[in-house]
Amino acid sequence: MIPVATAPWAHLPFDLLAWGLGTASTAAVYRWRLKDQVRPVAARVDGGYFLFLALGAIPGAWLAGSFNSLREHAPALSHSVAGALVGAIVGVEAYKALRGVKGSTGGIFVGSFSLGVAVGRLGCFFAGLPDDTYGAPTRLPWAVDLGDGVGRHPVQLYESASMALFLAVYLMGLARRRDWAMRCGFYVMCGWYGLQRFCWEFLKPYPRLIGPFNLFHLLCLGLVIYGWVYYRADRRRERRAQDRPLPVPGPDHQPV
Repeated sequence: MIPVATAPWAHLPFDLLAWGLGTASTAAVYRWRLKDQVRPVAARVDGGYFLFLALGAIPGAWLAGSFNSLREHAPALSHSVAGALVGAIVGVEAYKALRGVKGSTGGIFVGSFSLGVAVGRLGCFFAGLPDDTYGAPTRLPWAVDLGDGVGRHPVQLYESASMALFLAVYLMGLARRRDWAMRCGFYVMCGWYGLQRFCWEFLKPYPRLIGPFNLFHLLCLGLVIYGWVYYRADRRRERRAQDRPLPVPGPDHQPV
């Protein structure tokens, strides 16, 4: 068992670092690879896009986090990054439906979200037991003692490493201009984030909601389904666009 020095205030500096690095990464990735992808998206949306995003993300974060934490042995209000992501998706997809916007609009957020989770979960880890994100007891050799003498899964580090791995693969995809990264990176990220966290939720002592599943299992399953369905829909839309006949000027001015 590995003893870890923790402090409740440790969350704040990592949160600030995550926000700072996330903002910087957004600007860097935009200038490096996504400028041509983002400009057509920006032309189709207005300020309402960010309003709907916020109206989904903020209540989504607090509703999901509190619904889970209020059912624990020490009920308290809390917030959740998974709830924020699901809420933001609901808000943005509602906006897109009202405006008739098709295709992915979240590509610019992929790097910042992935990096933010990778760094932010370190804050959860070093904040210790008061953060209420600790793992279930285990006797594995890498079990950590967060101050109560109980060896636990370092689930925060599992998630941090998973998202750091995804970020590395995503950046390699951008470097090689892979279509999945350039066009559908947000959908792929949702699928990966949902899948890896779905697995780690089995290693957390959260109250169960349905059978062996807690609330976050269900939210993460929804993210996996969303990422897969929308990724496939985008690919079908792209294939139809490629198969569409090109208009070539002729004597009768008809497409051929």
